[in-house]
Amino acid sequence: MKNLNRRNWLKASMTATAGILTAGYVQAAPSAPQHALAKKRPADYYARLSSNENPFGPAASAKKALKAAIDDAFLYPRHYRDQLVETIAKVEGVDKSYILLGAGSSELLHAAARVYGGKSTKVLSADPTYFSLVRSAESLGAEWVKVPLTKELDHNLGAMEDKVSKDISLLYLVNPNNPTGKIMTGTEIRSFCDLVSDKVPVFVDEAYIDYMDDPAGSTTVECVRNGKNIIVAKTFSKVHAFAGLRVGYCIAQPDVIKALSAEGPRNTLTGPSMAAAAASLTDAEFLKYSVKKNEEGKQFVYSELKRLGFEYVPSHTNFILFPIGMDGAEFQKKMMANQVSIKTALIDGQQYCRVSMGTLDDLGMFVDAFKKVHTHKLNKV
Repeated sequence: MKNLNRRNWLKASMTATAGILTAGYVQAAPSAPQHALAKKRPADYYARLSSNENPFGPAASAKKALKAAIDDAFLYPRHYRDQLVETIAKVEGVDKSYILLGAGSSELLHAAARVYGGKSTKVLSADPTYFSLVRSAESLGAEWVKVPLTKELDHNLGAMEDKVSKDISLLYLVNPNNPTGKIMTGTEIRSFCDLVSDKVPVFVDEAYIDYMDDPAGSTTVECVRNGKNIIVAKTFSKVHAFAGLRVGYCIAQPDVIKALSAEGPRNTLTGPSMAAAAASLTDAEFLKYSVKKNEEGKQFVYSELKRLGFEYVPSHTNFILFPIGMDGAEFQKKMMANQVSIKTALIDGQQYCRVSMGTLDDLGMFVDAFKKVHTHKLNKV
């Protein structure tokens, strides 16, 4: 990757993409630009790299299933719900009674906050992490018990274990973590969950797990199958590229599923979205393609950051976190003025940029804007 400029990278990527299409996923969309906005590139177009969306899908199989299901849109979608639950049960190796669907995983996070949050409750998590469940619980009166990440931005599992007590109503883990992109290995997180779930319910958010090297060997669903009091949430918004279709699910003990269902989603998914999800979940070729395209974007950004003298956090997700030498709000505003949307985070006194992996075209816009906005080097690599 050394001394690889943007033009050569794009040429190399298009050649590699052609090989992928020839070898397998022939119905995938062509290389960048991918989405309708980029094809026309109006004057007000901007690279949307702030929400960890996936521009390389949905899968052709999902689109086909979605379109076919539209003819049944006049019917309540019981058939498609049953179909999706059965598919999930088969893939995850659990009974259907262990599964609850939601519109993305957000509904499931908020349902857990309502079940385990509220006055006189405490929710334990790392800091920083994905805060949706935590903020929802706090809004209901819960106290957030936070455990800072280590200096290497890893979960401090030992410190978290020390905080577990009868006063903790829920322990929340995100693996891979957001905004860092770092992971606990399957062995690490399962061992930890097996230990602490006998004392406190554990919620594991696995939104980005499909970007890990071994998703099947990294999930905590095995703990649920072994009878542990653990909730595992997954979403179709990331590797499946369903952010706009809103499909997710969680796996837990049947009594927990009943409690979450009473406080959470009730028939909020559409038939077409569930039909598409069932198709995508079993489309192994597309999932490989989606992960590979994401990896190409990461390698491009890694090489550009390194060339510019910036360190970064190696990521197991579809975003990259790296430190910057500017005020976060100012940096975000200036990047947007250059038609690039990103997120920033303040971690232990250091400002960071979190950039989502878009098309190579959009990532090229990010690099160009970054050069204009951040004119001094922060770290020598």
